[in-house]
Amino acid sequence: MDLPVDDRLLVGIDGADDAGVFRLDKSRALVQTVDFFTPMVDDPYIFGQVAAANALSDVYAMGGVPLTAMNLVAFPITRLDPGILREILKGGLDKVREAGAVLAGGHSIDDPEIKYGLAVTGEVHPEAFWTNRGARPGDLLLLTKPLGNGILATALKAGFATEEEISPALDWMVRLNRLPPEEDAAAGGWRRAVHACTDVTGFGLIGHLREMIADERVGALVELHRVPLLERAEELCSLGMFPAGGHRNRDHFGRFLLGEDLADPLLRDILFDPQTSGGLLLAVAPDEVDTVILAFNRAGCGSWPIGRFSERDPGRIMLV
Repeated sequence: MDLPVDDRLLVGIDGADDAGVFRLDKSRALVQTVDFFTPMVDDPYIFGQVAAANALSDVYAMGGVPLTAMNLVAFPITRLDPGILREILKGGLDKVREAGAVLAGGHSIDDPEIKYGLAVTGEVHPEAFWTNRGARPGDLLLLTKPLGNGILATALKAGFATEEEISPALDWMVRLNRLPPEEDAAAGGWRRAVHACTDVTGFGLIGHLREMIADERVGALVELHRVPLLERAEELCSLGMFPAGGHRNRDHFGRFLLGEDLADPLLRDILFDPQTSGGLLLAVAPDEVDTVILAFNRAGCGSWPIGRFSERDPGRIMLV
């Protein structure tokens, strides 16, 4: 298949990035993405919030600001109470508003299985967007949300946990990956220190980190004891509450690991856990990492340094 070619298309479908970037003029570019999925919780309002936050995250991962959103809905309208659909849409709308964006419409179909998400358009400067490539040797690896929500969602479905018991995970899932304000835009602010970014979703931390080093210019090192985990993630994983997607991630991306034989197997597996509305992964210049962490913390976001990039073992991920 021939891929689209256009000088205005700055980021397309050939790099496994989180969104497309299309230049409008010298100072403006559009960021475009779409994402939707089936419910992972019974509460329709929470589901709407999570799905919307997940879709909006792709714009943030490119360094952009969301502008507009369009609903994507599949719902069995003749079989379920329409009030459920209203709550899903309300949850999504509240997150769109929180992001400072505008809901501009959408599309719905009658479908036996509920699905919801957003198509989101954002804006970024055509010379200041991020991609998932670009990490440099010596850059530190930052993560903005703890891991394990795939495990907790699996435990919920299996009856090993209630929605109340996994509420800390849900709190993180509905949290926007909204970027901190630029306090010194004229000088580049904290953004100048970010060389690459993606968000952690269905491929788990290892899968999305592999995308950041897939051009094999650098390798990555992950310090397992520094990786933040959701409460009960280790416990429930040890009880077998590991999602099928995690097994697929391990089978596919496991070949890129080094040092896994010496790593705690439980912690290693959690790195493959598919996340819903997970955090950002950022490659940050080491001499400015404190500035970036402070900016995220001031904005009420998490920010944990969990490893670094190096010239050693390009394309591979070392666990220590």
